[in-house]
Amino acid sequence: MNLQAQNNYNRRTTKKGLIFFRFIKKKTIFTQPNQKFEIMKLNCVVVDDSSIQRMIIAKLVNNHTNLNLIGDFSNAIEAKSCMTVHTVDLIFLDIEMPVISGFDFLDGLKTKPQIIFITSKAEYAMKAFDYDATDYLQKPISIERFNASVRRAIDHYLLKRENKEDEGEHIFIKSNLKKLKVFTSKIKWIEAFGDYVKVVTEDDSNLVLSTMKSFENDLSKDKFIRVHKSYIVNIDKIDRFNSKFAEIGVTKIPLSRNKKEDLVKALAYS
Repeated sequence: MNLQAQNNYNRRTTKKGLIFFRFIKKKTIFTQPNQKFEIMKLNCVVVDDSSIQRMIIAKLVNNHTNLNLIGDFSNAIEAKSCMTVHTVDLIFLDIEMPVISGFDFLDGLKTKPQIIFITSKAEYAMKAFDYDATDYLQKPISIERFNASVRRAIDHYLLKRENKEDEGEHIFIKSNLKKLKVFTSKIKWIEAFGDYVKVVTEDDSNLVLSTMKSFENDLSKDKFIRVHKSYIVNIDKIDRFNSKFAEIGVTKIPLSRNKKEDLVKALAYS
C-alpha cells in the first residue's frame, strides 16, 4: 500500500511573486496576483494484483492534473480498508484477482464510487457495465485512452454534483441500455423480479439488472425499509398495513412476520 501524503498548504516562489496551493477536498485553488482558477481533483485508488500494472496505472494517475492518488493496492481487502477512512471518487479496478474478484469487491461496497475497470480481457465488458462502470480499459492502456476515460469520469462527477445541488436526492439506474435518473422521493417500492429488480415510481416502472441487496445499501435507511425478501418500500408511500401486508395505493406488499416491528418503528420515526 502506498499512501500519498497531502499538505494543507504548500508554497513556492515564481518570478511574478508567490503562488499559494490550497487543497480543499477535491479541488486545488491556485492564487496569484490578479488570477484565480480551479482544477478539479478526483480522489482515486488503484486495485490490481499485478505490481507492474499497478505501477503503470499509478504513474498515469500521478501525471494527470485532475487526479489525486490516495493509494494503490494489490487486493480488494486493503482497498476496502482504505476507503473506510478516505473519501474516494474513482476506482481503477482489475477484475481477475485472487480471493476476491473486482465484481465481488463492488458487491460488498455500501457506497460505490465511479469505476473504471482495467483488464486484459474483453469478455467481461457487458458484465462490467451492469455495474454502471464509467469506462472499461483493456490492457495495454494508452495515455490517450486513459485521458479520455478520466474526462468521462470528471464529466459524470460534475453532472452528479450539479444535479444533487439543484434537484435533491436521486440515484441512477440502467434499464434497456439507458442510464436513468430516479428521484428517491418518487420511488414507491422495489421488487425482486427473477434476475432483475423492478423499480416502481410514481411515474413508471423499470427493470434493472441488479440485486435487492445493492438497492438496500444504496437507499437511505431513514426512508426505505426491506419488509420482505422480495420487497423494499418507501416508508412515506405506505397508506396502511396489517400483520400480513403493507398497502401502497391499491397494491398490497407482503410483510414478513419478523419485519412488522421494524416497520412500526420506522413509521414512528419518519
